[in-house]
Amino acid sequence: MIAFLERFLPENDTGANPEDEDTTNISLCSSLELQGSVDFTSTAPAGKDFGGIYHTKPLAVIKPVSPEDIARVIKAASLSSNLTVAARGNGHSIKGQAMADKGLVIDMRSMDNLIHVANSGGGSSACVDVGGGVLWEDVLSHCVLGFGLTPRSWTDYLGLTVGGTLSNAGVSGQAFRYGPQTSNVTELEVVTGKGETLVCSETQNPELFFGVLGGLGQFGIITRARILLQKAPDMVRWIRVVYTEFEEFARDAEFLVSQEREGESFDYVEGYAFVNNDDPFNGWPTVPLQMDQRFDPSCIPPTAGPVLYCLELALHHHHHHHHHRHHHNSQEQDQSISLDKVVDQMLRQLRYCRNLRFEVNIGYMEFLLRVKQVEQAAKASGIWDTPHPWLTLFVSNRDILDFDRLVFKNILRHGVGGPMLVYPLRRSKWDSRTSVVLPEGREEEIFYLIGLLRFNHRGRGDGVEEEVAQNEEIVRSCREKGLDFKQYLPHYTIQDEWKRHFGKQWPRFVERKARFDPLALLSPGHSIFSRISPQG
Repeated sequence: MIAFLERFLPENDTGANPEDEDTTNISLCSSLELQGSVDFTSTAPAGKDFGGIYHTKPLAVIKPVSPEDIARVIKAASLSSNLTVAARGNGHSIKGQAMADKGLVIDMRSMDNLIHVANSGGGSSACVDVGGGVLWEDVLSHCVLGFGLTPRSWTDYLGLTVGGTLSNAGVSGQAFRYGPQTSNVTELEVVTGKGETLVCSETQNPELFFGVLGGLGQFGIITRARILLQKAPDMVRWIRVVYTEFEEFARDAEFLVSQEREGESFDYVEGYAFVNNDDPFNGWPTVPLQMDQRFDPSCIPPTAGPVLYCLELALHHHHHHHHHRHHHNSQEQDQSISLDKVVDQMLRQLRYCRNLRFEVNIGYMEFLLRVKQVEQAAKASGIWDTPHPWLTLFVSNRDILDFDRLVFKNILRHGVGGPMLVYPLRRSKWDSRTSVVLPEGREEEIFYLIGLLRFNHRGRGDGVEEEVAQNEEIVRSCREKGLDFKQYLPHYTIQDEWKRHFGKQWPRFVERKARFDPLALLSPGHSIFSRISPQG
């Protein structure tokens, strides 16, 4: 165990010739008897990701058909002295987390055929079994269109795989009520780093279950997840209101996320900071929800600073179906009027700038797929394919005002060319048995998600170094000021940094690694552990 901690490599490692190793590894992979395929030639896509910053070349890309294929690949890799294995979903990592330099990348998207809804009568027992390589957007359309059911907790963007988000946490505006996606899964099927395929849950192999959730792919590859469902609403009232003072924005947001019960409060609460000017990517134009809505800057008090804040809310509602179709329009009007009443009542308690309120009625699926439109526009203009040095942090409530002063009002007062998310989450909705790392202040119920979703509107790779440097400056400044924060979707290159990241959870993380992936074969792109050679 100590040897494992010290990243100890055996003395008798004869320093084999890397070329020989490559040849050995190629023949090892060629002799794999898989139902799926092994590809040595078109490996380039597996060596890059959405972040566009890191590039590596894998030895081969595996397209599995079944968990058995994945288990065979892992067992074969464990016979080599240096092969590593990474599961790659839809390639949306920022810093090469799904890459395996000269290793094997398993393309999980080739196993995206499992979506099975059980107990579709609804009730609290409804759930869906989903393959690890299935996209959340496909889970959404299958459950809603087929059964009128829906998962409870989402991410903002749904072109991500189920296995990918569960290996991190999966956070959006519903997490204040239901917790992250990792709190909404009751069972997993996992292929461990030993090549064993195990079903796990809170009661069956719980150490593996909780380890894998938020485990950054370090203990196993998720091949199936059982996700809780509830009745899907038809429509969403989507609302944005503007604040000039961060304190008021934060107080209202915290008040809203502490409204516990469904039906008594909004169903989605997020927020973001934006620049107090007319810049189309950073300023006022980012707030209105529809083309015909205009942001009137004369409504902003003259006391406002360089940065404003937008609270983004959504309220679910169901159409009550009646048989008399000809009443439909008047009914819809009545419903819309009563909904206006409810919304007015809920917003009355908030302290936003009174004339800066924007809202729209939108279908539930359309609301959840709202980032898809952004993606299509960004692909058309070329900015989707440029590098994205995104930074996501969890910051303790105790330090959020300092963070605002230091980061939003200072370092980022000119914006990042994309959303600067900031909204509260509730610690009690997260399960401390999982591998997810939250800020240290355990007695605090509220902490904040900060997401700096940079888009480079020059449409080329210019300025990436400055953006990366700015991220580093933010992290460094927060450290120097002693702010209590953790990176979400973290990336460090030195084990000491990882130790600091995990803090008190480090021994447990190491223990789980020794138990489920003793050779450190899995997810090498995080650089947490070094590959150990089998004879060691």
